[in-house]
Amino acid sequence: MALSAQQILRSFNSIKLSSFINAIQLTKRFPRPRKTWLQSSSAWPQMSCDNCFLQWGFKTYRTSSLWNSSQSTNSSRQENNSAQSTLLPLVNEQSEKTQKMPCSDSDLTLEELDDLPPLSPLQPLSEEEAIQIVADPLLPPDSFTLRDYVDHSETLQKLVLLGVDLSKIEKHPDAANFLLRLDFEKDIKQILLFLKDLGLEDNQLGPFLTKNYAIFSEDLENLKIRVTYLQSKNFSKADIAQMVKNAPFLLNFSVERLDNRLGFFQKELELNVKKTRDLVVRLPRLLTGSLEPVKENMKVYRLEFGFKHNEIQHMITRIPKMLTANKRKLTETFDYVHNVMRIPHHIIVKFPQVFNTRLFKIKERHLFLTYLGRAQYDPAKPNYISLEKLVSIPDEIFCEEIAKTSVQDFEKFLKSL
Repeated sequence: MALSAQQILRSFNSIKLSSFINAIQLTKRFPRPRKTWLQSSSAWPQMSCDNCFLQWGFKTYRTSSLWNSSQSTNSSRQENNSAQSTLLPLVNEQSEKTQKMPCSDSDLTLEELDDLPPLSPLQPLSEEEAIQIVADPLLPPDSFTLRDYVDHSETLQKLVLLGVDLSKIEKHPDAANFLLRLDFEKDIKQILLFLKDLGLEDNQLGPFLTKNYAIFSEDLENLKIRVTYLQSKNFSKADIAQMVKNAPFLLNFSVERLDNRLGFFQKELELNVKKTRDLVVRLPRLLTGSLEPVKENMKVYRLEFGFKHNEIQHMITRIPKMLTANKRKLTETFDYVHNVMRIPHHIIVKFPQVFNTRLFKIKERHLFLTYLGRAQYDPAKPNYISLEKLVSIPDEIFCEEIAKTSVQDFEKFLKSL
């Protein structure tokens, strides 16, 4: 006899229920072992696999029952309800135990957690609460000027008070980022006290730090060691202060470099210790700059200009800048003074200041003296005019004592050129 569709559904439902009950009983007798990673994970509730299985089975059973009830007739509903009434107490009891089991991270039950209202990030504020909120202006993520950060940085504010020109430092992005990361008390204060003890005045700190902000990256003990080395070479405290002021990067170099530089000038120029020390005190950039211009100029004086070694020694000890001067400028000056003005080597050696003077000034005065008939540079003849006076004295004295005329006449002559 063929079965109706409703009978087939009732039979299928009864089989599922009996299988479900058997699964529960087997699970109680033979509990499944839990995996280690679940036990160690705080994100999972600490409940037995029996309860997890029971909860899953109850949900499956309820889903199946609801589906069957929607497809069956009223009579089949009554039969299913009667069958469920004998089975539900056991399932409900287990479900209630599972729901009341506390979580590992909270004392709230699962039912209480379900009852909590969801949190909202858009909590409304009253007008009074909104007025009381004080928001600081946001720092720009990037900027072309340190001015945007001064109001927010105590370090920058104090550097400005010291006279540091941030507009020059901000041209170097790495330098600007470096200063913004410094702490005044931790990274800057001790360096400032060191520079003060070294002999720098308050009004000299600003210009010094504007040029050498990198000194804040130096270890204080290394700076002290370099000063101690210079003192061991008989540089006085005043000498060291003058050298650091005129060559701000001097103390950024290691003792080995400073020692090598001093040895180079003493050997290359064949100077004694005292003259070498006096040379670098007057021009401390010799210890910090490149040696290539120095080597090149020494060749120019000896090979191109024809000066003897002792003549070169005499000139550079008088005018140390001759060692680092521009080669083209040196060549043009020597060519004009020696070949146009006809001044011999031995007179130029006595007045090396001519190499430290702008060439147009030498030309203007020589042409004016030639116009007046007074361009006489031979010390053995009358009306001798020395190179020192020609290049060093101001226009008023030059016109009055050398040219024997007025400044107005000199200016008229210059306009006629």
